[in-house]
Amino acid sequence: MSAEQEKEPIALKRSRGGDSGLDGLGGPGVQLGSPDKKKRKSNSQVNVPPFLFEAILYAPVDDTSSTAKIRNETIFFTLYKKEVAMWESLVMENGDKEKMQRIRENAVIKAQEKADEEEKSKAVTKREHKKLALEATMKLEETERKRIENLKEEERKKVTEELEIWKEKQRNEEKQRRIQSEEKIHRERKLIEEKKKSEINKTLTAGTSQARSIPTRAGSSGSIFSEKLKEESFPAPRSAGTIQINFTSRVFPTALRESRVAEEEEWLHKQAEARREMNANFSELKDLNEEEKNPDWLKDKGNKMFATGNYLAAVNAYNLAILLNNKIPVLYLNRAACHLKLRNLHKTIEDSSKALELLLPPVPDNVDARVKAYVRRGTAFCHLELYAEGLQDYDAALKIDPTNKTLKQDAEKIQHIIQGTAQDS
Repeated sequence: MSAEQEKEPIALKRSRGGDSGLDGLGGPGVQLGSPDKKKRKSNSQVNVPPFLFEAILYAPVDDTSSTAKIRNETIFFTLYKKEVAMWESLVMENGDKEKMQRIRENAVIKAQEKADEEEKSKAVTKREHKKLALEATMKLEETERKRIENLKEEERKKVTEELEIWKEKQRNEEKQRRIQSEEKIHRERKLIEEKKKSEINKTLTAGTSQARSIPTRAGSSGSIFSEKLKEESFPAPRSAGTIQINFTSRVFPTALRESRVAEEEEWLHKQAEARREMNANFSELKDLNEEEKNPDWLKDKGNKMFATGNYLAAVNAYNLAILLNNKIPVLYLNRAACHLKLRNLHKTIEDSSKALELLLPPVPDNVDARVKAYVRRGTAFCHLELYAEGLQDYDAALKIDPTNKTLKQDAEKIQHIIQGTAQDS
């Protein structure tokens, strides 16, 4: 084979018989389809069951660059020599059987090794792709998390600004009311003083005119009778007036004569001590006005925060309300919902349990609250993979509200999970 023939493809066509020696590649009515093509360094095979074509090449070839293509029921081999040299023939001739067998075995082993290397390379590439995909996913999640945190921070700033504006408005209104009240008191005092002055002047004028209207006898102005008349003259009766009486306000609704002063004073003393201790322990209450110290107002504020998705701010509002009054079950129930959203599962269980304690005794008015408490605690148990405890809470909720289809479906799902876990173990 000359150098010009090194890259010349070898065409093997299907034959109907004769001396070509290639009848094994096909025959009358036999279609090539997708034959099994194997190329090794010194061995080439084409397998079209039940026929097999094999060629033991004269010298090794580059199996990476060499190709075998099928077109129009013809296989084209393009073989590239491993080393540039002149071949005496295309295939090895007059080789003994043992040598041919060794060549076949070596070709099979090398083909298997190459297939293993390719499989390992594909596995490494696949792992690299998975790693890149995971890193990309993590970056996307981090970007999304930062975006959500920025939205929360903006919402928190917005709510804080609104709260400050509301506080400033309340302070201005309180100041305006105080000024108006002081002006009203000043006007009333001025009117009372003017009225008193008017009454005094009126009394003095009436007395003077009555004294002047008393007749005197003829004679000397310095007589004894005139002196007696002066001594016996009296001022006119005072005009009628209104006396304003103010009663001291009491904390208790009973009258003072019906109350027990000692016990009331002790109770007031304890309340004052409790307020002083609360203000000393919780410094955040010092800057709040009376309206902001109202647990109901804080509960409504927490509900608004929860509706906007600002669960941390809602938890803070409920915390402050619980500090003011720790006997309101809805505060613990709402805070449990916030902790469930924030994946604080143990705190969700604690708040739900506390709400159930405060919801005793069970009455028709607290049916919805008890159902929510059991469902939220059961959900937290399921997230902690404590499915048995979670199923107990869902069953308790179903006993209260047996017509709730959603609760039934969730309880069945938990039951299936428990059964599947038992079967796996």
